Amino acid sequence: MKTNLIPSGIGHFNTNLPNHNQPNADHSEIINRPLTVSVIICAYTEERWDDLLAAVASVEEQTQPAQEIVVVIDHNPTLFARAQAQLTNVMVIENTQPQGLSGARNSGIAAAQSEIIAFLDDDATAAPNWLAWLCHWLRDPKVMGAGGVVEPIWEGGQPAWFPVEFNWVIGCSYRGLPRHPQTIRNLFGGCMCIRREVFEAVGGFRIGIGRSDSRPLGCEETELCIRANQQWPDHQFLYEPRAWAYHRVPAKRSKWRYFRERCYAEGLSKALVSQTVGAKDGLAAERTYTMITLPLGVFRNLGDLILHSDVDGMARAGAIIGGLAFTVAGYLFGRITQRPIQPQILPSSMTILKQEKRVA
Repeated sequence: MKTNLIPSGIGHFNTNLPNHNQPNADHSEIINRPLTVSVIICAYTEERWDDLLAAVASVEEQTQPAQEIVVVIDHNPTLFARAQAQLTNVMVIENTQPQGLSGARNSGIAAAQSEIIAFLDDDATAAPNWLAWLCHWLRDPKVMGAGGVVEPIWEGGQPAWFPVEFNWVIGCSYRGLPRHPQTIRNLFGGCMCIRREVFEAVGGFRIGIGRSDSRPLGCEETELCIRANQQWPDHQFLYEPRAWAYHRVPAKRSKWRYFRERCYAEGLSKALVSQTVGAKDGLAAERTYTMITLPLGVFRNLGDLILHSDVDGMARAGAIIGGLAFTVAGYLFGRITQRPIQPQILPSSMTILKQEKRVA
């Protein structure tokens, strides 16, 4: 069973991994040459300028260098001009598709020239061996992509009431993920790399799913990965816990209001994904997360209260229950009110690139 990265459950991970070191493994298709990599960083606000500079610097310092860094500015002319003027060692382009993260990533894919496309959030930094670990598995042609760990860097510290089971709310890895490489259903968009052939075959990120403006929606990478899994059921995405990125969490995202809104928005997003790719694939991992990970989290935090006199354990247990309730409410409302995204596939990255070159 393939398992989701954010959010998903514990256990039920596919351990049938490509083992490059197995004595009897078939190495005939293993790629032994260095892979070319383009790293895409999407940005939309000048408030994160210092974060953007740090993100770019972390990619420039990788032990496995990227062939190019593509910074995509999402419909912000002022930020675009500033980035062009100051980020002279990277490719800076504008999002030529509809505003939002999906469109920005598609614009980056169209401009990128490498065989592997990596993505890093503009408010995150990558550990020096981030690319090396992610690309390690892509030597196997049947690995479509790989994702890693995203560790939160809290401004002001993590709130005592915030349960780590809900770290996906802040765009980070949560309790319950495996400690060793495992097959997963989908990657986390802010810390992943995907083969270019995937986009050429199934299209880009679907417009209408994911963040746009200030809406805390998500799941654009979930829908893309499910689409790829449906296209190639004998291929896989991998979770590599040795590939680390560090995500800055601003103080406003440590508030109960943001937690509540993000959970509700996740429910809306899951409803849209399940309507688009089917509930069987769209909710497969969420069932495990709901039935195993969250109950264990409640019991664990109540145990902290009883055994260790940790009064915040009750708050964390309550936040787990409340977070699930808001997510379910968003899902049910989305199922009733939202229309599924039309099933047409977006143009492949090569097609988009050719169209843009003709316009130029």
